[in-house]
Amino acid sequence: MSQDNVSPLDLARSLPGILRRLPAITRGLYYYSLDNENRELTLGTLIETNARNVGQRPAVLFEDRVITWSELNGWANRIARYLQEQGLTKGDAIAVFLENRPELLAVVAGAAKLGVACAMLNTSQKGKVLEHSIGLIEPKMVVVGEELLDSFEGIRANLHTRHPRPFQFLADINTLNAFGEAPEGYTNMADQVSTFNSDNLVLGNPPRMGDTAIYLFTSGTTGLPKAAPGSHRKFVKAYGGFGLMSLAMEPEDVLYCTLPLYHGTALLVCWGSVLAGGSAIALRRKFSASAFWDDVRRYRATTFGYVGELCRYLLNQPPGPQDRNHNLTKMIGNGLRPSIWKEFKDRFGIQTVAELYASSEGNIGFSNFFNMDNTVGFSTAPYKLVQFHEGTRDPIRDKKGFMKEVAKGEPGLLIGEITKKWSFEGYTQKDATEKSILRNAFKKGDAWFNTGDVLREIGFGHLQFVDRMGDTFRWKGENVSTTEVENIIDGSGMVEEAIVYGVEIPGTNGKAGMVTLVPQSNGKPFDVNRLFRYLRDNLPAYAVPVFVRVTNAIEKTGTFKYRKVDIQKLGYSLRDGESVYAWLPGTDGYTLLTPELVSEIDSGSVRF
Repeated sequence: MSQDNVSPLDLARSLPGILRRLPAITRGLYYYSLDNENRELTLGTLIETNARNVGQRPAVLFEDRVITWSELNGWANRIARYLQEQGLTKGDAIAVFLENRPELLAVVAGAAKLGVACAMLNTSQKGKVLEHSIGLIEPKMVVVGEELLDSFEGIRANLHTRHPRPFQFLADINTLNAFGEAPEGYTNMADQVSTFNSDNLVLGNPPRMGDTAIYLFTSGTTGLPKAAPGSHRKFVKAYGGFGLMSLAMEPEDVLYCTLPLYHGTALLVCWGSVLAGGSAIALRRKFSASAFWDDVRRYRATTFGYVGELCRYLLNQPPGPQDRNHNLTKMIGNGLRPSIWKEFKDRFGIQTVAELYASSEGNIGFSNFFNMDNTVGFSTAPYKLVQFHEGTRDPIRDKKGFMKEVAKGEPGLLIGEITKKWSFEGYTQKDATEKSILRNAFKKGDAWFNTGDVLREIGFGHLQFVDRMGDTFRWKGENVSTTEVENIIDGSGMVEEAIVYGVEIPGTNGKAGMVTLVPQSNGKPFDVNRLFRYLRDNLPAYAVPVFVRVTNAIEKTGTFKYRKVDIQKLGYSLRDGESVYAWLPGTDGYTLLTPELVSEIDSGSVRF
């Protein structure tokens, strides 16, 4: 990790840009600082404001479809009235299982107007993980897209709902103009919605800023996904902090988003920024490096939402004369590595990198407000960087039980103080929420949110991301819970022991999943590809271990804890008496590693 420092000269260079954005910054600061939880300022009212002010401007672009703010608002109103007619009221929840398309935004907006929260299901999930996620929320309804019907059908019979028409179907077509045909057991939602009034709702008990608008699912350190509630206030903060203060979005702006909308970066940050400008969001179902710049030109995009892995894929494309033939000047997201930061900006002509740091459930966020290089920016929230036990999420405490801050410039565990203004919304599971809170950190009675992430200060209050700690690692832009994967592997009935961790592969971002396992001693040879098929059926692709080490025993400490750090250091290297397999790109199973294959991976010849 590069140890860049912010200097007074860097700040001086950023001043002209700040002065140009001053009107937007002033407005943004107002929205970002709002803390009246009872105010009627919500996702729904933000959309209504845009429908009133820029109603004929595009709000959503998708393939050959253009939906204006007025049309989106009317669509959301019809959905809200339909949900109301179905008996849903403020405080209820529905689950949304749709890929990136306009219907997803319309459903979230419509539910928000009624005060119904949307649980944003990860479209990669299937089997036990998907069933678990839905069970956390106990939604009144599940809105299922035709494109994900097969995955949902695998668990539908196991779901227990209390609504007479719980399964709502949206055909994979333009459902504003056509409805398709719903399969047996589902209600054709588009057909039903079309019969309702499109005027704004007038409610006796409308939703308010502090009410829950969405649930985002995160893989934490305690196993299966956890559901983190997100209030309307999070949209308002993104509206002010990212859309206005960082990006100064205008109605003419178009933000191209290929990130999945079940992610906070896409739904809160990207859409929140678009809401702020009365701008348009251009959606693509899934990221494609080869189609990226053609889409940017097609939609005349000025901004895009990213994670670091996405940027690396774009850089890996062969340079060409079209690299700067576009209108893109701004980008917002997280995880852009210092090693490619300047190269990416220079090659593609990007002027503003609004790198940020935040989490779905957390109470603290950072934004690269001054447009510095290689930093997540600064935060107005109270935080500290503290000493921690290597390889864990645990802070070090002194003899009195208190924590100690790291020296300036040293990596430290980031913790955010929990106050009335900087509240911690946590998870739906109270025990999971409590595990993320550090109490009596610096004085009796204080409380801090443990991010589990390591950052360092690089000057003038700016931080630089270093690493994620504990029982998660990041791969393909996703957080992977080692405990979750271990639990799924245990359920296969094929192994006696399994330990999951992340390992580094040269030339990639994050860490690839690896499992060291001891097969069941049932006298039969271990079928690694039977395990592979099981994992593909029960885990999203990014969580399936890339490497598998098959061994006779896994070393433990005297207190029966795995020597995880030692195992992790081995990576995918070969040892006598063990077999190591890899899920190579473009293959549909595991391949036994040889010294030659290991050399190719180490040299970067194999592109993961």
